[in-house]
Amino acid sequence: MKTIALVAPFFQDNTLRYVRALADVGKCQALLISQDPRERLPADLQDKIAGHYRVGNCMNGDDLARACRAFRKHFGELDGLYGVLEQLQEPMAQARELADVPGMGSLIAKNFRDKAQMKDVLRAAGVPVARHMLVERDLDALDFVEKVGLPIILKPVAGLGSRGTYRIQTIEDLHQALKTLRPSIDAPLQAEEFVVGRENTCETVTIAGKHVWSSGTWYMNRPLEVLENPWMQYCVILPREDNLPEFKKFLPDNHAALTALGMQTGLSHMEWFLRADGTHVVSEVGARPPGVQIMPMNGIAYEVDMLALWTKLMVHEEWPKKLTRKWAVGAAFFRGQGRGRKVAHVAGLDQAMITAVPYLVDANWPTVGKARADGYEGEGWVIVKANDTATVKDVLRQLVTLVQIRYA
Repeated sequence: MKTIALVAPFFQDNTLRYVRALADVGKCQALLISQDPRERLPADLQDKIAGHYRVGNCMNGDDLARACRAFRKHFGELDGLYGVLEQLQEPMAQARELADVPGMGSLIAKNFRDKAQMKDVLRAAGVPVARHMLVERDLDALDFVEKVGLPIILKPVAGLGSRGTYRIQTIEDLHQALKTLRPSIDAPLQAEEFVVGRENTCETVTIAGKHVWSSGTWYMNRPLEVLENPWMQYCVILPREDNLPEFKKFLPDNHAALTALGMQTGLSHMEWFLRADGTHVVSEVGARPPGVQIMPMNGIAYEVDMLALWTKLMVHEEWPKKLTRKWAVGAAFFRGQGRGRKVAHVAGLDQAMITAVPYLVDANWPTVGKARADGYEGEGWVIVKANDTATVKDVLRQLVTLVQIRYA
């Protein structure tokens, strides 16, 4: 019997899916750490959760460690502490060290969260990465531009996805970004050369340092390009083919990167670029499950419950010996245009629904009155599947062309 604690800051619908997966994994005492009171758990989960500890801030390692110590008094030694969010990885690592819980420590967690340290580790291991520099003052950024030229990327060291990321194409752009971001020793930035190529992901299961399974997706448009161009929509494709040459060629560097960063047990999410000449560059790596619907997309493609499999991986360090990809799957995200903060008008929805029906798996269609989203995932999404990759790609293009959102 394992005793495992899940950090679930708030009991929202998506978070509760992970809570249910832990409650149902079997041979496990399921414990929860959250900022929400236990009373907010749905009735069907109340009796399945052995213990709950409420903290003031789940992003605080000391708070999490205090919860782990309290659990130990009632349930014995903890076998693991885990959570889904990218921002949780460092505080959970700190808590493990403070409360003597097995799992990833602070040094390894920082390898995955600190983009400058990540690139240094990967470059030292011979993994291809973009040239980069830690920016603690404006002069650092100017020196970097002088060294590598324009364009470059400027972003927070511990950023999430493409949020807070700037593409710098002119010196004027650079000065404006530095004025906004205000780098310092306490809040440094990461400067990187701008890599031209198709952006992909690679999701990998690692058990005790051994990489046992991988899958990958394509971005139809780069997240940064989507943020820069309000008219551009974001789509993700999981191809039907699970042995495409470019993915097979990339796997050795994927494995080398994860080993260098210190991945032990878990599901990682890597973003990488495929250049026109066939070479590739690792962009970023997260020691946690992917977002942007990639988890359910994999579940659909392989006809498995990916969330349940991931939970079993984290609790029992087990993964199926073989998964067979049976479908091509895609996700389209709908973003609006205009300067407002709410969705004022949605056009083309009826036709989009008709187009999607033969392929539709799940959807959260945009609605009038919905608050404007801050990121590239927009105000709605749809997941489709087909027997072949070309059909999925065509359906996604039709959907993002048909659905037009205006803010006001």
